[in-house]
Amino acid sequence: MNAMDRILVVNAGSSSVKFRVFEVTGPQSLQQAISGQIDGIGVRPKLVATGPSSEVLVERNYEAGEVPDVATAMRTAGAWLQSEQSLNFLAIGHRVVHGGPDYDRPVLVNDKVLHDLERYVNLAPLHQPNNLAPIRILLERLPRMPQVACFDTAFHRGHGPLADRYAIPEGLYIEGVRRYGFHGLSYEYVAEKLHEVAPDRADGRIVVAHLGSGASMCAIRNGRSVESSMGFTALDGLPMGTRPGQLDPGIVLYLLTEKGMSPQRIQTFLYGECGLKGLSGISNDVRELLKSTEPGAALALNYFVYRIGLFAGMLAAALGGIDGFVFTAGIGERSAEMRSRIAEKLAWLGAEIDEQANARSEVCISRGEGRLRLYVVPTNEELMIAKHTLSLITRTPSVGSGLMRTA
Repeated sequence: MNAMDRILVVNAGSSSVKFRVFEVTGPQSLQQAISGQIDGIGVRPKLVATGPSSEVLVERNYEAGEVPDVATAMRTAGAWLQSEQSLNFLAIGHRVVHGGPDYDRPVLVNDKVLHDLERYVNLAPLHQPNNLAPIRILLERLPRMPQVACFDTAFHRGHGPLADRYAIPEGLYIEGVRRYGFHGLSYEYVAEKLHEVAPDRADGRIVVAHLGSGASMCAIRNGRSVESSMGFTALDGLPMGTRPGQLDPGIVLYLLTEKGMSPQRIQTFLYGECGLKGLSGISNDVRELLKSTEPGAALALNYFVYRIGLFAGMLAAALGGIDGFVFTAGIGERSAEMRSRIAEKLAWLGAEIDEQANARSEVCISRGEGRLRLYVVPTNEELMIAKHTLSLITRTPSVGSGLMRTA
């Protein structure tokens, strides 16, 4: 390797493709060089990218028909990286939400791996198809380019059988019907970062709350996942922007038998019409709900805070106590008001928030005398993906034999 070697990280959604470029500065050392995305795909596409000092490198709008889908967005971003930035890459790392029972660590992708991962599209319909689309495109266009799939489920795969199973027959467990947990790349990054920002608590009993449009919580001991609020799919656990969280399965039966809803309609309903959006009748965006004076907005936010408090108690029980509570992701990192309201629910566990530190979004936002330390740790899933990608290709002799172009 040389100083110009780079890793490209791709995180594709239904209406956006986010990408990061990391320079390889040492055997296992990376530095972010470019952060960019194309959003508004098929509606109002826009390419934006910034450099290492947040300077704008490109800000370009397109007509809807110019970037109608993820495949075109990938080609557009790749063309810009190649023609205007003249970048080559050692490998490309991808976020893939569901690894199923067979993939418990990052893996080099080939046609068989891609086929295997397509089986889990129905378990993560908002994410999996879009995560796999860029991989499929690049396998066709650049078959020699090493691509690494990094899974949101992998961090949780060390759970014991009591945390891993549902109370259903063994045959279904063998098929892969089990509690996976998600947001694992985020939790893995936070667990590592705690050794830097809170070394006295990093190996203790930690609950991390990944609070964004998708939301979950994870119990971590000695840097390893012990329990998670999410299960078989990304519908379980906390209420989210448009997903209900924990739900009596009898409700699904009711929707089938009494409301006459088809499985496809139920899937659309559970993934897109519930959660904060369903409760409030207004929006799935916490920022909008905080500004609203409508009763539905207050209900949705109070419910969100209440359920986080309930799951904090459950995860503390799984750990046998709690030493630290970490806020991360969009809401956790940026909303001082929501952190304050959640901290009130944690008072019985020993949390005492420092409101001034909270308003400044400092790393530690708890008062010194509080038994439970409260932290704000911005997540960086893309850096975690880049680390896994670099680690995998440097220990795999058949790859890394020279730079390969993105297009």
